[in-house]
Amino acid sequence: MLSVALPKGRIAKETLEIFEKIFGEKFKFEDRKLILQTEGFKFLLVRNQDVPAYVLHQAADIGVVGLDVLEERDEDLVRLLDLGIGKCKVCVGAKVDKKIDYSMPEIKVATKMSNIAQKYFSKKAIGVKIIKLYGSIELAPLIGLSDVIVDIVETGDTMKQNGLEAVETIMESSAHLIANKNSFIEKKEEIISLYKKISNII
Repeated sequence: MLSVALPKGRIAKETLEIFEKIFGEKFKFEDRKLILQTEGFKFLLVRNQDVPAYVLHQAADIGVVGLDVLEERDEDLVRLLDLGIGKCKVCVGAKVDKKIDYSMPEIKVATKMSNIAQKYFSKKAIGVKIIKLYGSIELAPLIGLSDVIVDIVETGDTMKQNGLEAVETIMESSAHLIANKNSFIEKKEEIISLYKKISNII
């Protein structure tokens, strides 16, 4: 049996739809339950940001998580497959009509993705002060807490509604199938079999 960590929300739903196509059976979490046990799988419903931790510590053999979370966490995991779902971008956002002044000695960046932001601006040789926030990130430039934000953009509507725009794209992201290194050795046949089945239908 394989244990699978899924992020709550749309990606979990779309991943389970892929499993339904492959195995021809219904995979549905009961209301508020966090574990779904079937004949061949045990699905765990966790926070998106926590998927790498569950897989890294072998609480789950495999998991599905956005590339943005993988890059931010940078854990020692096996990246198996891009599932092509949950597509979004990680962008630098700034107030509309306000150019980013890269000549400043330090730019204040509000984000929950501090590693991605730090790496991006380091490559540009720009000094940054990272302000770690966990929500309502769009508020930061509006009240002078930061010069820019680094955040996930799906449609761009949230930024627009708050007087911001995406000015630079740092990376494209979509959900990836990942595996624990030990599980990949111990349950290689099961994992490779699943990998092939998913590859054939996406």
